[in-house]
Amino acid sequence: MRDADRSFNELWVCHLGVVPYVDGLAIQEHVRSRRQAGELPDTLLLLEHPPVYTRGRRSGADDLPLGEDFYRAKGIEVLDTDRGGRVTYHSPGQLVGYPIMAIHDVHSYLRTMEGAIIAALAEEGIQARSRHEEGIDYTGVWTDERKIASIGVHVSRGVTTHGFAVNVHNELEPFSWVVACGLPAVGMTSVARESAGACGPSGAPSLVCFRRRMAYSFCEAHGRRQRLVTARRLGIDTARAAGLAAERAPIRAVPSLRPEAVPV
Repeated sequence: MRDADRSFNELWVCHLGVVPYVDGLAIQEHVRSRRQAGELPDTLLLLEHPPVYTRGRRSGADDLPLGEDFYRAKGIEVLDTDRGGRVTYHSPGQLVGYPIMAIHDVHSYLRTMEGAIIAALAEEGIQARSRHEEGIDYTGVWTDERKIASIGVHVSRGVTTHGFAVNVHNELEPFSWVVACGLPAVGMTSVARESAGACGPSGAPSLVCFRRRMAYSFCEAHGRRQRLVTARRLGIDTARAAGLAAERAPIRAVPSLRPEAVPV
């Protein structure tokens, strides 16, 4: 019996550590292909990225007003991606989640993801909310008028890639150097800024602790039992990821939003 068949009530969760963004894309494609083939059950990849701006399918030149040379001089990569949405920023200290899941209703999936993030933040004493009813650029999770988590997904043959990014204790200033999420006046915040982060040392928020909360909340929101698995169990390791990244074709942003690409 295949893993996908005997693990119907499980959601596999894999912690990958800090992964270069291009390697993360290759890992997602690998796991998605195996999920589409029925070789793996639904899986949640949890990781961090080195500093990088990613441009979604609705990004425009105005979203990077200081020019790519400025950002690269700051040590920040600028890369295109096939997720929905516009420009966002990733760096260590931010929890990134890539659910590779078979879904039927993308809007229900987005609302469930937002709800899982809101529930995890509540455990940190942070009151957060969804603002999706205010328009496409407001997808994500907010506390008051400040954005604490971004969401952007892509669906291919009924299986998702990309997902969410929650600011835990990452630097926030680089968000101000771009038009983050297509909102010129957006204020970004983090778990560190909004709470005492009681589970971390000396009151500092712990990404490891929040990662556990987020994994539990995500699985609970989908009515699944969490099962921790290794990267090797998914058929990947560090060397394999680098090899996959070298083989994959470059992604180029396109100006219009496809129906299957849902925004940050």
